[in-house]
Amino acid sequence: MLNLSVAALASITVSSLAVADELVKIGHAGPLTGGSAHLGKDNENGARLAIEEINASGLTINHQKVTLVLDAQDDAADPRQATQVAQRFVDDKVVAVIGHLNSGASIPASKIYSDAGIAQISPSSTNPAYTQQGFKTSFRLVATDAQQGPALAAFAVKALHVKTVAVVDDSTAYGQGLANQFEEGAKALGIKVVSHDATNDKAVDFRSILTKIKGENPDAIMYGGMDSTGGPFVKQARQLGLRARVLSGDGVCTESLAQLAGASADNVICSQVGAAVERMNNGPQFEAKYQKRFGHPIEFDAPFTYDAVHIIVDAMRRANSTEPAKVLAQLASTNYTGITGTTAFDSKGDLRHCVISLYGYKSGKKSLLDDVKM
Repeated sequence: MLNLSVAALASITVSSLAVADELVKIGHAGPLTGGSAHLGKDNENGARLAIEEINASGLTINHQKVTLVLDAQDDAADPRQATQVAQRFVDDKVVAVIGHLNSGASIPASKIYSDAGIAQISPSSTNPAYTQQGFKTSFRLVATDAQQGPALAAFAVKALHVKTVAVVDDSTAYGQGLANQFEEGAKALGIKVVSHDATNDKAVDFRSILTKIKGENPDAIMYGGMDSTGGPFVKQARQLGLRARVLSGDGVCTESLAQLAGASADNVICSQVGAAVERMNNGPQFEAKYQKRFGHPIEFDAPFTYDAVHIIVDAMRRANSTEPAKVLAQLASTNYTGITGTTAFDSKGDLRHCVISLYGYKSGKKSLLDDVKM
């Protein structure tokens, strides 16, 4: 009787193990502290929503039930912390990583992922250098600054009739890279660049630079940086009586800018490296379920992190495996249609086709002005 009970218990234990789900970790890295924490959390939420939905509907890879787990880490938009997070993901044996948000974090972390053979899909890093290092592990889901900068400059000429511009950047890989690409595009279109000044991504007082720019009297000011500094920059420009429109890129082009800049946001024209949510596949439906789940609207890149999870799962299915090397091998041939459109990568890991959207603000509301297909 005792022997039968032990045997039965052993049989039950083995049976339970046999049907237990395989836990597969997907890493997400972004700033969850600091000035860009709202953007990092927005990205994390997009990935979390996708994982919750996939787990609810059920996922089977190679005849094994799989449960996805989001391994979310804070890189604080800091290059040094980003490399520490990257090593943590390697140690945690994630199948792939979604991130980082900032180019200044993605670029140094990418070497660690490359050495470990783990795929990295950035939903928002735009500096061209990220995918120009020769790493077969680096992918991105948005256009680059080499596309965004000239598109913003072209809109400045075509729609705003800008002839002179002052350029300011925040000295980060993202802000400086975007500002340089804009300046190059502006000069090619005949815009005179009257000055190019640098601040930093922790600055709160821009009055010295803005006072100098006021004396130069440009038609527009281009600011390369994030909304946490762009908001005060725009507000102080208005307080000093500058008449120039402020141009900026996707780091500033958020729903939060109106809160950070107040009424001065109405003076901003900005670009975003992706289609407007209202023009995405089922974009309004996605935004509605995001708001229902998290209690607030999307900030910016949540649709891209949502798609990134599905792209990783698509690669897992095609590989019939959850091994990072086999998943990575399938990512290069991705042809996936999701919320943000159809994703297919070129040999560097950049998108084959992308969209640049141009926005303005009116009474605190962000509104689409135009878009450019690249």
